Amino acid sequence: QVQLVESGGGLVQAGGSLRLSCAASGRTFSSNAMGWFRQAPGKERLFVAAINWSGGSTYYADSVKGRFTISRDNAKNTVYLQMNSLKPEDTAVYYCAAVRNAHTPVVVTATVYDYWGQGTQVTVAS
Repeated sequence: QVQLVESGGGLVQAGGSLRLSCAASGRTFSSNAMGWFRQAPGKERLFVAAINWSGGSTYYADSVKGRFTISRDNAKNTVYLQMNSLKPEDTAVYYCAAVRNAHTPVVVTATVYDYWGQGTQVTVAS
């Protein structure tokens, strides 16, 4: 059974940093694009960042560009999201996602992703 498990969320003051991890199990995702999305209460799920299978290509939402960094360690079957200079508007549940097909480029559309984690809460206090 394929599982994506996010961790690293929590409460942080504005301006602080958090590092989210997404550990995959049940199959290897070393050849698959992965991404992060977030959903604030009462709002739709939005794209945050994506990375291709090799880690050589990344893409970010304008709202996080320059503050967040997505990376991956294929040996550990894990993708990360380093979040710096956090703002209250970054408060949301953060979800990790993976594409089933191998060697696709970065994917920014949620409907293209086949696997999703349960999410981890990030709360940024002002």
